[in-house]
Amino acid sequence: MKLERLTNNKIKIFLTFDDLIDRGLTKEDIHGNSLKVHKLFQEMIEEACEELSFKMSGSIAIEIFALQAQGLIIIVTKAEEDILDDEEEEFLDLHVLVGEHPHILYSFCDLEDVIQLCYSLKAIGIVRSSLYRFEDNYYFLIEGVKESAYDTVISLAAEYGSVSTLTLFRLQEYGKAVVLNDAVDLLTRYFHK
Repeated sequence: MKLERLTNNKIKIFLTFDDLIDRGLTKEDIHGNSLKVHKLFQEMIEEACEELSFKMSGSIAIEIFALQAQGLIIIVTKAEEDILDDEEEEFLDLHVLVGEHPHILYSFCDLEDVIQLCYSLKAIGIVRSSLYRFEDNYYFLIEGVKESAYDTVISLAAEYGSVSTLTLFRLQEYGKAVVLNDAVDLLTRYFHK
């Protein structure tokens, strides 16, 4: 479980599927929205809030985003008026939104690793991809992967890079787009093995 404070009223929790399995949850359990899932998420969020000194009271919005074959990103946001109003008695009002992102995002320290991945992806017919640069790392975005090919693509990407906990929105906002939409084709055309 990786934690990050985004603002004074918002934190991000990244959970790999291994973290979920360690806690006895599957992806199907999460979509089932059972009491077990709610209780486990509440425990994880309370643990994260305690570690980041984030007081959890008042109206709390929880957004859960499933990243295909990578894990979950949980964004916990406390309503602005609740930050200023610590005098009232404590209560917890949760709003949960679950969404899926059909993309794969990996980070790389070296461009050579990205190029090697591109050759592997091209060999299996994966071409829809973009390359970004942000804070001294390269970020490789793979989109449009068929469900039957996800495990293969994740295995290849994990061989060369690391799963990114950075959200695509933050990367697009603050990162620099190096190649958009056809990075596999462009990088394999101009860089040789």
